[in-house]
Amino acid sequence: MPVITIGRQFGAGGATVGRMLATELKADFLDSQIIEEVEAEDEQPGSLLARLLVALGSASTEPLIPPEATAWNPPNAAPTFDTRKAVLQITQHVIEEAARAGNVVIVGRGGAYILSKFPGALHVFLRAAEDTRVKTIMARFNIASEEAARKRLKLSDENWTSYIKQVYGHDRNHPAHYDMVLDTGRLGYEATVASVITALKARKPLT
Repeated sequence: MPVITIGRQFGAGGATVGRMLATELKADFLDSQIIEEVEAEDEQPGSLLARLLVALGSASTEPLIPPEATAWNPPNAAPTFDTRKAVLQITQHVIEEAARAGNVVIVGRGGAYILSKFPGALHVFLRAAEDTRVKTIMARFNIASEEAARKRLKLSDENWTSYIKQVYGHDRNHPAHYDMVLDTGRLGYEATVASVITALKARKPLT
């Protein structure tokens, strides 16, 4: 059963392509919203975050790091980005469990690094020209100003790049981390999905 990770530039359509792939392959779809929902929960006994921390703690021989411990310092702090090591542990645990179950498309959150040694996983990175991404962001978030959209793109890209660099020690834009790097602006979403599925079915690793 396929395991596909998708890294992406902000505005390159990672979530859209991921959902299309999951639908085509009849696979599960896992993206950052699941972890963000955990982050949004109140950290009180019985909350979703508390239950996940307990479950993770009982499944691990490592002591849980206190939630207040800073895991990384984003250059452009925003509530949609992890700041707790406990949440990072949950992210990794959820992604690893999803991969073990198989038949899943995982978007973002360092999936390619967490599953770098997972046998058979296909790692994809999606990019697009900045002008293309700006137009996508304006349409998706209903932003009227091109300047505001460019600012949002810049801040998000810097945060995502910083996240991977500080947590995993890698440059997420380096093509060596992926099996495929595709330009959604040139290919379009449908051709991008078709390319990934073709590679998934036809690949014959040399090693």
